[in-house]
Amino acid sequence: MSRPSDRCPGVFSSHPAADGHLARIRLPGGLITPAQIQALVGVSDEFGDGHLELTSRGNVQLRGITDIDGAGELILEAGLIPSPSHERVRNLQMSALTGRRGGLLDAWPVLDDFDTRLQSDAALAKLPARILFGVDDGRGDILTQGPDIGLLAYEADSFDVVVGGKATGRQVSPGDAPALMIDLAHAFLADRNDEWRVQDLAGRVAIDDVLARLPRTGDHAMSKLGPEPQVGWLAQDDDDLVALGSVVAHGRIPGRVGEFLSAIERDIYLTPRKEILIVDLSESMADTVLRVLAPMGLIFDENSPWTRVTDCTGSPGCDKSHADVRGDLDLHLRDGDVVIDEREHWVGCERGCGSPQEGHLRVEATPTGYTRRRL
Repeated sequence: MSRPSDRCPGVFSSHPAADGHLARIRLPGGLITPAQIQALVGVSDEFGDGHLELTSRGNVQLRGITDIDGAGELILEAGLIPSPSHERVRNLQMSALTGRRGGLLDAWPVLDDFDTRLQSDAALAKLPARILFGVDDGRGDILTQGPDIGLLAYEADSFDVVVGGKATGRQVSPGDAPALMIDLAHAFLADRNDEWRVQDLAGRVAIDDVLARLPRTGDHAMSKLGPEPQVGWLAQDDDDLVALGSVVAHGRIPGRVGEFLSAIERDIYLTPRKEILIVDLSESMADTVLRVLAPMGLIFDENSPWTRVTDCTGSPGCDKSHADVRGDLDLHLRDGDVVIDEREHWVGCERGCGSPQEGHLRVEATPTGYTRRRL
């Protein structure tokens, strides 16, 4: 029996929408460099709608693309697709401030090693584009995203292996972790019929065989886990530098703001909560960034409702939407009496595109108005 078509978009397999083609660029660990931001601004200005749109997996997508080949060539030149064959399967999340603030270890060496192994393994190009890999440095921000295959640090030199979004109680060292994740990815392919995610598998024979080779973690006390807002002035560990965390309305960065972000000449990390983290700033630089970018629409206030509210495209960009979701949300937030004290996601139809992995209130448009339910 043939498997259903995997329509999850990439760059060279873009998705046609009412407002043009949508191209999604995977950013392992959420990292994007100044040069890459500038390149994507140029692509969006020339071929798209002039914005960089953040996704709920810490990636970037461009909307309204009029020339897929032209846009793809520029994105390729920017080094954002190092392996075209593996483009859509490089869904690699990591604790964004790892090695800089909090966490039990620096997770970057593990993610880098795994990414290199993934791209060099031809068989893993057959993974479905919805699979998610994650490396959590112990703070719990990536565990809440439900990675299909991942790692959760519980000591500075030990990970608990995560499968199907849950810690398994099986132990692996940082040095052995990348190869183990590759083994689990192959096991998923062996167990898979037409499932997109490990969580959906009917059986996990091959995966369980891999896990059975690992020692158990034993009893260990985990610290309080869960994502904390990373917005505002964030002092980095062990140096005099700071990171600035921000969000932007509707998760859409206008091209002009993208140009200013690139001009800071610092790496930027994007999180699954659509936060924008500018790292390794001196205090004077951070102060200048705040004064310049806050008036342009970046929000550095952790109490802003935009730190807790996200939305889908809605109409007219999506022809399946029952409402102009962005316009309706703007009107809703202009009401000074509105209090948003929990995670909300506004959507234009029952598909719920871009929904957060963690629990939230879904505000869903229907032909007769909006409904609200907790997920």
